[in-house]
Amino acid sequence: MEFEMQENVLTVKDYQKLRTSAGWSELPEQQIETALKNSLFTIAVKYQEQVVAMGRLVGDGCYICYIQDLVVLPEYQGKGIGKYMIERLVSYVREQGIPDTNITLGLFAAIGKEGFYQKQGFHIRPNDHRGAGMEIILPVHQDTGA
Repeated sequence: MEFEMQENVLTVKDYQKLRTSAGWSELPEQQIETALKNSLFTIAVKYQEQVVAMGRLVGDGCYICYIQDLVVLPEYQGKGIGKYMIERLVSYVREQGIPDTNITLGLFAAIGKEGFYQKQGFHIRPNDHRGAGMEIILPVHQDTGA
């Protein structure tokens, strides 16, 4: 199989399709459009003109970056696409860095996918030096102006 990786061309439609293939909820189009526009870097992997995988980086680009979305359609998993995307995302982060500094590249692994990321050099948290990753999901309410 021959795959083609394209940078910074991920569409709302393809992002939504890949999200739902991973069992994640659908998002409003405006939210996806804004998220993609504000991303540091995105990857779309195509096979026969169909996007079959994506990767997305967020962060400040010089000190902290996160792999926020890394999804490969189930039928294309195990073919090296995820590894290929991680290599490109890591390369991009290094290219953006300030010489003689370090950049932290983090992520939240889906349950059961930790081993994949460990093979790519990532470390599980918590560990002896770092605490657990944490999150809070904040609902945003429409301002009625009242």
